[in-house]
Amino acid sequence: GMTIETLTTFFGWCTVINFVILGISTLALVCCRSWITGIHSKLMGVEESALAPAYFQYLGQYKIVTLTLNLAPYLALRIMGS
Repeated sequence: GMTIETLTTFFGWCTVINFVILGISTLALVCCRSWITGIHSKLMGVEESALAPAYFQYLGQYKIVTLTLNLAPYLALRIMGS
């Protein structure tokens, strides 16, 4: 069954995985911005100048979703389990 320990472990790993994805995405955008921008611009037909704000928005929203849907439940479960 689903115990508090099982859910805590689940949300803990979800948090780790999502922050790793966020970190890789951030590094990729910082280190390879021109290459990634070129690909996305051609693929989606979007001006390259419009992509920087979109990337910033993506990273911000991903962080907020990870904090809200992964880290907050993990911390709540840790508090409940102690």
